[in-house]
Amino acid sequence: MKETDREAVATAVQRVAGMLQRPDQLDKVEQYRRREARKKASVEARLKAAIQSQLDGVRTGLSQLHNALNDVKDIQQSLADVSKDWRQSINTIESLKDVKDAVVQHSQLAAAVENLKNIFSVPEIVRETQDLIEQGALLQAHRKLMDLECSRDGLMYEQYRMDSGNTRDMTLIHGYFGSTQGLSDELAKQLWMVLQRSLVTVRRDPTLLVSVVRIIEREEKIDRRILDRKKQTGFVPPGRPKNWKEKMFTILERTVTTRIEGTQADTRESDKMWLVRHLEIIRKYVLDDLIVAKNLMVQCFPPHYEIFKNLLNMYHQALSTRMQDLASEDLEANEIVSLLTWVLNTYTRYKDEAQLYKEEHLRNRQHPHCYVQYMIAIINNCQTFKESIVSLKRKYLKNEVEEGVSPSQPSMDGILDAIAKEGCSGLLEEVFLDLEQHLNELMTKKWLLGSNAVDIICVTVEDYFNDFAKIKKPYKKRMTAEAHRRVVVEYLRAVMQKRISFRSPEERKEGAEKMVREAEQLRFLFRKLASVSVAQGFGEDVDGYCDTIVAVAEVIKLTDPSLLYLEVSTLVSKYPDIRDDHIGALLAVRGDASRDMKQTIMETLEQGPAQASPSYVPLFKDIVVPSLNVAKLLK
Repeated sequence: MKETDREAVATAVQRVAGMLQRPDQLDKVEQYRRREARKKASVEARLKAAIQSQLDGVRTGLSQLHNALNDVKDIQQSLADVSKDWRQSINTIESLKDVKDAVVQHSQLAAAVENLKNIFSVPEIVRETQDLIEQGALLQAHRKLMDLECSRDGLMYEQYRMDSGNTRDMTLIHGYFGSTQGLSDELAKQLWMVLQRSLVTVRRDPTLLVSVVRIIEREEKIDRRILDRKKQTGFVPPGRPKNWKEKMFTILERTVTTRIEGTQADTRESDKMWLVRHLEIIRKYVLDDLIVAKNLMVQCFPPHYEIFKNLLNMYHQALSTRMQDLASEDLEANEIVSLLTWVLNTYTRYKDEAQLYKEEHLRNRQHPHCYVQYMIAIINNCQTFKESIVSLKRKYLKNEVEEGVSPSQPSMDGILDAIAKEGCSGLLEEVFLDLEQHLNELMTKKWLLGSNAVDIICVTVEDYFNDFAKIKKPYKKRMTAEAHRRVVVEYLRAVMQKRISFRSPEERKEGAEKMVREAEQLRFLFRKLASVSVAQGFGEDVDGYCDTIVAVAEVIKLTDPSLLYLEVSTLVSKYPDIRDDHIGALLAVRGDASRDMKQTIMETLEQGPAQASPSYVPLFKDIVVPSLNVAKLLK
């Protein structure tokens, strides 16, 4: 306290010294004294208020603590009273055991009284249900069967709930309702008979099929409800779950299998064409059945049953099994060819799945994995099958009639060839999807200033064709030639799209020389790829396509405009499929041909179109000049 006083005095001395630094400030001493007095009074007032507030809070807290103490004492007393009462009531609870037993007995009697009418009428309901089943009134029969099962299950559940260990009463109830399970089985037989004839029933009496489906749906709902209750109580009535929906699909699958297997009417001994007839009957039955399923049966089943999709899968499995069974038999050579021909002509193996596989990949090129490798396998499989089939046909068949195929139908090896070509087309499409960005750079300002688009194109193509090296001949040769043709066509398309217009002879010379260099790059690439084909025994001349780029470059490079007509005439004579809009676009790319010169060239060329040689492969016919017509190009 003394230390605090000393600090206060020191602080006051400093303040007074600060106020009285000049003689004239002595006149204001009284003023200073009053001001400090006011400050002191203000501080004291605030301090008193703060202390009073703290005192009020403490007073309130003490009051609440006192009340809480009283409440705790009251609760303690109440707990003691409850404990005392509980100890005294134990004997009373034990004395109420007889009352508890009476309550249980009363509940059982109440349940028995509630079901008394049904219990007494069980034999009558059983007879009525049996009559309804025999009359084919399946919905009414099922309604009465549900009533019987409901009464039985209700009594058994009450017994289980009251005394789950009392097996004697459970057995008594089950025995009394013993006919119920037999009725359920009899009704199920009727349902399965309708389903076995469903393809006929849906045309003659679709209402009957709808009734069967409604009954199955009812049973499925009851199964779900009972299984949900089992999770809570553990009780499951006898015969549940019935799983009639699952059994329905099993019956349909068995019916489809029997229908496919039962179409063989002849044997080799009775008819030389037995297999052809058998396969034709299968084809007709499957087609007719699926048409009925798609147009009629789908209207009789709930959408979530997906009945057509499931039937389609069943027929697929049944056909697959039947074809495997036939293939495992000791077939003669002409019968083997007939079987394979039927599969390819009727059950399109494969071709549809290969197409779907390609379309799935094009939607997302990251999936499926190993797409290129699988497409190569498809192509090679087709070639292997084709070679085997051709060999068998040469060895055993004299004409197409023995093959069991009408002349109007495509040959089996032709179908395989079409599938393989489609696979090759899919692989080339994959290549050109990767090249698209770089092909779009050709004949642009960026290209003229030093783009390396052709370098990337060559590397990409070579990389893909390293993977394609495993493709069997002749498809590797065809793919090499087609890739070469398409790259050149895309290059020419870039020229005809007028992405650039040269402004001076120097630009034309630079651009033309770049085109020639890139044509040589492409020529070298495809010669290299073709040399692999030559080593495998199926090479061909690949220079012709790249010569087209060089010929177009010569027209662009020409320095003397007066010779332009002659150069263009030479180009047209070499490539007869080149059109006037192509010439107009090419002259526009040159950028220096006058309107009169363009008009003269176009009119002269129209007078005498060149004739194509039989060996000429068109390059320009598929190249469209977008948004450029001749009238515009001549301006």
